[in-house]
Amino acid sequence: MTLSTTPSPLGRVLITGGSSGLGAAVAHAVAEAGGTPAIIDLDVSAWHDRAVAQAADVSDRAQVEYAVAAIAEELGGIDAVVTAAGIDRCGRLEDVDATEWERVIGVNLLGTVSTVRAALPHLERVHGRVVTIASSLALRALPEATAYCASKFGVLGFSRALAAETAGRLGVTTLIPAGMQTSFFDDRPEQYRPAADAQLNDPANVARAVLFALQQPPRSEVRELVIAPEDEPSWP
Repeated sequence: MTLSTTPSPLGRVLITGGSSGLGAAVAHAVAEAGGTPAIIDLDVSAWHDRAVAQAADVSDRAQVEYAVAAIAEELGGIDAVVTAAGIDRCGRLEDVDATEWERVIGVNLLGTVSTVRAALPHLERVHGRVVTIASSLALRALPEATAYCASKFGVLGFSRALAAETAGRLGVTTLIPAGMQTSFFDDRPEQYRPAADAQLNDPANVARAVLFALQQPPRSEVRELVIAPEDEPSWP
């Protein structure tokens, strides 16, 4: 039996965190490739009249469920999900406010889970795809990054279990990017920002990797994909 090598059409792609950073890059890449991006973010004003969008805090499960349902209703379904929403709070465990520490878990891990759970019936109807966004800090641990490491290790574990659980019903890819040239680092104290000569990914390049996973032909899945600059010091 010969498997098709024709890329799958993108269709309707729901993207969390789609108003900035990697999420915005993915949304633009989806649109340029002929797909239909749908955005969930705290502020979706940038997408006014340009795409289907719902304002929601992904750490709030009820908001996520409402936003996913509204997008599915407007578009007539969902073909893929990319969970790009993410935050960080740096510092020693005892120095990071507990509420802020837990919010990182709420956005990065629980937001991923809530989005996938809400979209699951729509995805299974069309044998769709999920791309979860982990991090190189899902593979290695750093000091003063306990919240972020915990959340991204969790995303990786969740994604592997989800792939096993839904095999044959939908595709699951975990994208594992190193640091990117985005505003993600802007609100950090200076000591936690990348150095001026840091090797960082262009989010547009990472977005192309997301499209590669989403456009795999039927019965072919990219399960995990590490994206790093050529001179990335933390890999392998």
